[in-house]
Amino acid sequence: MAQEDVFKKVVSHCKEYGFVFPSSEIYDGLGAVYDYGQNGVELKNNIKQYWWQSMVLMHENIVGIDSSVFMHPTIWKASGHVDAFNDPLIDNRDSKKRYRADVLIEDQIAKYDEKIEKEVAKARKRFGEAFDEAKYRETSPRVLEETQKRDALHQRYSDAMNKMDLEELRQIILDEQIVCPISGTRNWTEVRQFNLMFKTEMGSTADASMTIYLRPETAQGIFVNYLNVQKTGRMKIPFGIAQIGKAFRNEIVARQFIFRMREFEQMEMQFFIKPGTELDWFKQWKQTRMAWHQNLGFGAENYRFHDHEKLAHYANAATDIEFKMPFGFKEVEGIHSRTDFDLSQHEKFSGKQIKYYDPELGESYTPYVIETSIGVDRMFLSVMCHSYCEEQLENGETRVVLRLPAALAPVKLAVMPLVKKEGLPEKARQIIDDLKFHFNCQYDEKDSIGKRYRRQDAIGTPYCVTVDFDTLQDDTVTLRMRDTMEQRRVKISELRSIIEDEVTITSLLKKLKQ
Repeated sequence: MAQEDVFKKVVSHCKEYGFVFPSSEIYDGLGAVYDYGQNGVELKNNIKQYWWQSMVLMHENIVGIDSSVFMHPTIWKASGHVDAFNDPLIDNRDSKKRYRADVLIEDQIAKYDEKIEKEVAKARKRFGEAFDEAKYRETSPRVLEETQKRDALHQRYSDAMNKMDLEELRQIILDEQIVCPISGTRNWTEVRQFNLMFKTEMGSTADASMTIYLRPETAQGIFVNYLNVQKTGRMKIPFGIAQIGKAFRNEIVARQFIFRMREFEQMEMQFFIKPGTELDWFKQWKQTRMAWHQNLGFGAENYRFHDHEKLAHYANAATDIEFKMPFGFKEVEGIHSRTDFDLSQHEKFSGKQIKYYDPELGESYTPYVIETSIGVDRMFLSVMCHSYCEEQLENGETRVVLRLPAALAPVKLAVMPLVKKEGLPEKARQIIDDLKFHFNCQYDEKDSIGKRYRRQDAIGTPYCVTVDFDTLQDDTVTLRMRDTMEQRRVKISELRSIIEDEVTITSLLKKLKQ
């Protein structure tokens, strides 16, 4: 199945099975804004729990906070967002559609990559086991030609972005003959900058109101509170502060479902360290965060690091962890060495002393910071895309199954009476009432057992239990596993121990520690 088709099916599946709905749908929706349904919110909360516990429970020197969405407007002046939080935008005069110039060029680079990979794939198929991929890439005229074009474009684009040369960005679009996806024309306007922050007013009257911003990131709430946390928690460097919260960006080119939205959620941790140790910590956090992702079992080949060539104004090192989505490798987490930029700026703009006193050195200094930042919604999408599977069964039927990691699944156990009479529903309810305090259970009595299994497969439920007439005699049930469809008889008294070992966040954390 083509990857584009897979992605369309994932989007459709999300709506059909209560994971993600278009926001305000009965009013024809609101662009790039989505609501999480009953199964989506459970999956999302489990992702957040996995992250939070891996940070706060497993590290004695990391604590959490929850800062407000509304913050003093000078904070965003200090952080650079008021002056520098911009995207380069370009309009097509024929379609009247607006695009990010950098995204158009990055998509063109991706097209060269696709051409190269197609050539390699054809050669691999042609030569079989004798295929030497490295040698083929070095000697194939077509691959070398496309690689040269790709590298030249990449270098030109990188130079333009580092200088933020808007004229050069437009010229690249023209030279590469990039067309508008809607109109198919190259009738482009000039490139201009557009600030991404949402503004609003705070105050009881128009005269007394103050312009404030919906926060475009959660990190600044940590920075302005770092000394409060350090003093009240008696924290010693190195220490970290974690936060999960909503952020808002007025994205003009919001696309690819929940991958890029105007209202989204972040999981961020700022790690405060001694100046001069930042690159060692940066390397260590890269390894730690990659291990967290790969612990979900999606395959190491689906992840990669992408080091930044153009560094943000606050960073001296930066990398992204990218995951292989149906539309290519895309960022799911950023890891940045932010130096002392943020704390120094807030000290300057606030006029307050926010240095850290190091009792071991007997001196005060401004800490450096390593940041790890995940988009919850992007993480959610990566989990859904990798878990979605259409499986051909031996009897010729096809089943759609979400092979979610059991600890992340919205529902851990579905309990089903074979029929809706003769005491079976009551027995099923007893099982639910006993186990619902330990993990999320669902009672299901509608339709045939086969249809109920399919329904649970589609939402990723790892275990199903069928209560039948034998259950009333010997207190055993049929336990069915989602991935293998294997069934076995087990005692009701053993259900909790069998299932709990696999479906709790703790089970994921124990694997992470190994």
